[in-house]
Amino acid sequence: MITMLNGRLRDPDIRWAAVLRRDREVDGRFVYAVRSTGIYCRPSCPSRRPRRTHVQFFDSPGAAEQAGFRACKRCAPARAGHADGATGLVADIARLLQDRSGSVSLAELSRATGRSVRHIRRVFQRVTGVSPRQFAAARRVGALKQRLRRGDTVSRAQFEAGFGSSSRLYERAGAALGMTPATYRKGGAGAKIGYVTVPTAVGLLLVAGTERGLCAVRFGESKAVLTRALREEFPQATLEPDSPRVSLWAASLRAQVEGLKPSAILPLDVQATAFQLRVWEQLRRIPFGATRTYGEVARRLGRPTATRAVARACASNPAALAIPCHRVVRSDGELGGYRWGIEKKRELLQRESPAAVG
Repeated sequence: MITMLNGRLRDPDIRWAAVLRRDREVDGRFVYAVRSTGIYCRPSCPSRRPRRTHVQFFDSPGAAEQAGFRACKRCAPARAGHADGATGLVADIARLLQDRSGSVSLAELSRATGRSVRHIRRVFQRVTGVSPRQFAAARRVGALKQRLRRGDTVSRAQFEAGFGSSSRLYERAGAALGMTPATYRKGGAGAKIGYVTVPTAVGLLLVAGTERGLCAVRFGESKAVLTRALREEFPQATLEPDSPRVSLWAASLRAQVEGLKPSAILPLDVQATAFQLRVWEQLRRIPFGATRTYGEVARRLGRPTATRAVARACASNPAALAIPCHRVVRSDGELGGYRWGIEKKRELLQRESPAAVG
């Protein structure tokens, strides 16, 4: 059985104390019903407090209605999308996903919270920017990384992180780690990363990648500085200079700097949170020669208020040009920031502009 609330909020006396102080922080975590009136309310309802002996608590509005109570018209405890209720619901879902070692289905979440699968998916996506499935997957990979760094065996880390089988572990975790779990446990020992440095019209560019795709693309002042930073980032990996495969990718990126539209989207092998990946996917959809504002990217993600989070994802971009964060600008027309310098951003946009291309 999945426990929806933490231990304290399961205590009727704790719930009653929250009702007495009209605590908005616990709205959406439970409701209370009054037997003498047949009405149920939010803990923060401004109506007069009933006698304790007349009060019954329920984990959700749905549970109260199934017991025959009707919603209070004053505090509207069943209203979908209420800010406090949405936040509380998401907190409960996140707790459920974190507490379970294995996977949790939307149907189980629905039964535990008393909300429909559709409502859970919509509210969780709106508040967090990712789906419950993506959140759970990121949590499992995070737990796997933590246990591998701590020295657990792969099989033990696999079990404790909630991966049901070795095949699923290597399928899911391998994509997120950029290497197999066993290799990651050894600090990346045995992983091969090819790299090249090429001059471009806007500065020296280092391009690095595994056999899966690009893992680092960055501008710098010198080959020595760029190579040293790459080695610091991947201290246990084998670095291979002048890799033929990476040289082809570098040639494509160099042509892009020169104002030539790339013929294909290059593969990536980067580590990121689920939200960062969604932002970077949106950036890779921005057409060559076009720009989007941070707000537009946020709205396309279904997160219209997440402008700052989008900006942070752009700032943490590990692969310049391949993930074209230079095409994201401020709503007032200013360029905004750029990890490799605002002047490079301005010149890249000028070179990609229709007038320059034409």
